[in-house]
Amino acid sequence: MSGIVYGIVLVAFVVAAIRHLGGFGDMGGPAPMEALGQSMIEAAGSAVTLALGLVGVMALFLGLMKIAEKGGLLLVIARTLRPLMVRLFPDVPADHPAMGAMILNISANVLGLGNAATPFGIRAMQELDRLNPVKGTASNAMALFVAINTSSVTILPTGVVAVRAALGSHDPAGVVPTTLFATICSTIVAIIAVKLLEKRFKVIPPDAAGAGATAAPAPDDTIGDPTDSSSATTPEALPTADAAQGYPAWVSTAALAFIIGLIPLMIFFGATIAPWIIPGLMLGLMTFGVAKRVRLYEAFVEGAAEGFRVALRIIPYLVAILVAVAMFRSSGALDLIFGPIGRVTETFGLPAEGLIMAILRSLSGSGAYGYMASVLQDPALGPDSYAGYLVTTIQGSTETTFYVLAVYFGAVQVRRVRHALAAGLIADLAGLAAAVLICALLFGT
Repeated sequence: MSGIVYGIVLVAFVVAAIRHLGGFGDMGGPAPMEALGQSMIEAAGSAVTLALGLVGVMALFLGLMKIAEKGGLLLVIARTLRPLMVRLFPDVPADHPAMGAMILNISANVLGLGNAATPFGIRAMQELDRLNPVKGTASNAMALFVAINTSSVTILPTGVVAVRAALGSHDPAGVVPTTLFATICSTIVAIIAVKLLEKRFKVIPPDAAGAGATAAPAPDDTIGDPTDSSSATTPEALPTADAAQGYPAWVSTAALAFIIGLIPLMIFFGATIAPWIIPGLMLGLMTFGVAKRVRLYEAFVEGAAEGFRVALRIIPYLVAILVAVAMFRSSGALDLIFGPIGRVTETFGLPAEGLIMAILRSLSGSGAYGYMASVLQDPALGPDSYAGYLVTTIQGSTETTFYVLAVYFGAVQVRRVRHALAAGLIADLAGLAAAVLICALLFGT
């Protein structure tokens, strides 16, 4: 990320300097370097304003999700997924700890609980490595699990909805149907890509490649997201053994059919349904908590406190990214580099803003988050513009592929990832194409 930020600042400075010295500034406006400095100060202030505006919204959503977590909604989804997971991972015994950890990881991603998903994911990789006959090389199960993580179906992109609400969107939940559609498409493509590519990427024993086997870390190693100190949830918090007791297959089939059925419902009646999503979410999760005898007020306050900390903790990241992006825009480098490409891709529903977002999303989560915020704050665009819907859909429906591979494979010291990267990038492209398609269909270009 350091290289990306420095590169953006360097290019912006050079372009602004050339325009300034060459007298290419806007007529009647400030000189290019003066405009560059002004944009930096304004972006730094807007980053803090955005973060403070997020405090209340993040506290609300994380408070509600904490009620769901305390009530065991994660385990309900996990048990629903189990019959499907057994078929996707035939090499993993149904009662193995790896299966439970994978199910809980995917369940957390479905609900947008990234803080809970990461530790479960790392535990799953450690358990999968126990079944891996060739240490240091990704097994087929590992590659499939990571690919699903980079494209996981998301029903509630709570973080993105919170940002849209904080920035004054009239339809903050409008990205729920677009995110669901894009993630379903990307997940299906990810699974197909892994199954096809695993036949081409054969497992090469470490000795044959000239490298010794690498031992996996002990199962009691520290687990957590190294970039997120709020990842207090650990795999022990929700026993993976519970996830092994799945519901009957017909329940999973019915749930899958229901989720797929939501797509056309949202497409044709999305404008009518969208205003009901946030109030309905609050009532539904609280009713679920009451049914499960959760202490609603205490659980909500606990989650809201975490939301407060998250909103304040992202201020330094937002300042760095928003200032760099503001420099890139103000200097004219954005139009110079991505303008010609964006004019071509815009004919396919992918403007320059969406193109940049798609590139950043695979490389840096904080970078993509900051750029999304800059687009939504742009007076010429805003959260309810086509570009606003597109970048927030991309943010909610794709994952930081290189980060996921680095963290998950690094946790078990796997150096040869085989087809995992290729499948993840193919899933990213599928998610991008699906996001463009659904946003163009619902919100026009």
